[in-house]
Amino acid sequence: MLSVLQTKKFSWLSISSFLLCGLWSLLTQEPYWLAVPFILIVAAPLFQLIVTKTERLYWLLLITLPLSTEYNFTPSLGLDLPDEPLLIILSVAVIASMLFNPSPYRFIFKSSILKWIIAIIIWMFISLCYATNQWLALKFILAKIWYILPLVVLTALIHQSSSNFRKTALYLCIPLTMVVIQTIIRHAFYGFDFVSIKKTMGPFFRNHVNYSAMLVCLIPIGLLIHQFTNHFRTKKLIKIGLAIAFLGLFFAYSRGAWLALLIGMIGYFLIKKNILGKAILIGIISIIIGLIVLINNNRFMQFAPEHDETIFHENFSEHLNATIGLKDISNAERFHRWVAGIRMVAEKPWTGFGANSFYNNYQPYTAAAFKTWVSNNPEHSTVHNYYLLLALEQGLPALILFAGFFVYLLLLTQQLYHQFQQNYYRQISLGLGVLLIMIASLNFTSDLIETDKIGGLFWLATGILISLKHHQKIEKTTLAI
Repeated sequence: MLSVLQTKKFSWLSISSFLLCGLWSLLTQEPYWLAVPFILIVAAPLFQLIVTKTERLYWLLLITLPLSTEYNFTPSLGLDLPDEPLLIILSVAVIASMLFNPSPYRFIFKSSILKWIIAIIIWMFISLCYATNQWLALKFILAKIWYILPLVVLTALIHQSSSNFRKTALYLCIPLTMVVIQTIIRHAFYGFDFVSIKKTMGPFFRNHVNYSAMLVCLIPIGLLIHQFTNHFRTKKLIKIGLAIAFLGLFFAYSRGAWLALLIGMIGYFLIKKNILGKAILIGIISIIIGLIVLINNNRFMQFAPEHDETIFHENFSEHLNATIGLKDISNAERFHRWVAGIRMVAEKPWTGFGANSFYNNYQPYTAAAFKTWVSNNPEHSTVHNYYLLLALEQGLPALILFAGFFVYLLLLTQQLYHQFQQNYYRQISLGLGVLLIMIASLNFTSDLIETDKIGGLFWLATGILISLKHHQKIEKTTLAI
């Protein structure tokens, strides 16, 4: 799939590294630089193995995405295992492959999607210069890059083969189905109690929000697998898998995921009717008007909760009633942080406080009237709204860039659905559109783009859209002939 490190090119690289490191060692009077060429020679066989087996590592990454677990090596250093190390290895392999044989990547370099991503990353580096903690911001950018290279660039390259779309869907859905089955079984021993859901999904998911979010986002992918399966027994197994998924979603007790499913269903019809753009425009205007109304004369203070009445409810029906009455502690705490977040945006609207900086800076901007029993934030979690998080950490330009990018992706799925002649690609475009709409919905009350599960799905969908655009060009050329 990807090019092997060619012997001739590697020889030139070895000679160049000896000359350059030797010269730099003389200039700096540091003999340590002479060791670099030898390290390259020793590492070359392993490096070559990684590059030649890149596609196998990629499929392994997709399998591990629903199965990964968070592990903190130190209080300030944590990784998602095993998928994040795989992302780092694949990023190195992609860079090496592009350097030694860039021709397969040319259609990706020309993609408008990649240009959007480059603009977003450039602004990240600009924001980095003004960050309150530049080391934290730099770690954020590095992590973003090692997500984008494999999940966008490599995905686009691998999905030039039409058979790989189905393979991707299966490699994501089958492991997640296994996780859902074990979660349901473990939950059954607790009588499907609302509180006990937190005890049943480990070590694969941190909480029921992450679990239900990935589950609801992969339901349209499961439906696509069902649609393109003709074998009767296989189709029956897929129906059972979908039934398990809906059962798992119900017992996840996640209001955000249920709402995302409803919004995804609405998005399905909007894309089919070719009116998604109008709906997005109405939605953006409504949000802006709502914010203006709430901020004007501090009307948002009317929604301040009663501190002693805002508690955690162990019964789910009481939990829902508390949500409707604005007395649910999770949403009340969201209001508390949203108020702080908006004040932070007002303080530094252009460059923000720096990526990864919300927790270290938000407390002085909170409003006492919105404080709850969990406002001490022992989990060090963020503002629980990804769009607001972008604005307060990287400035309004970051929000505008990302929102523009997201809208572009959504409209692209609609465009591809209506322009493709082959039903296979049309349905994939529609499924990706629904998935992205649900991700957009989930991130109004969470910041899941920064997690390996939903962030992984988002960047994966982005890479697949690049390949779909490429397939559309091929289809147009074929039809023209």
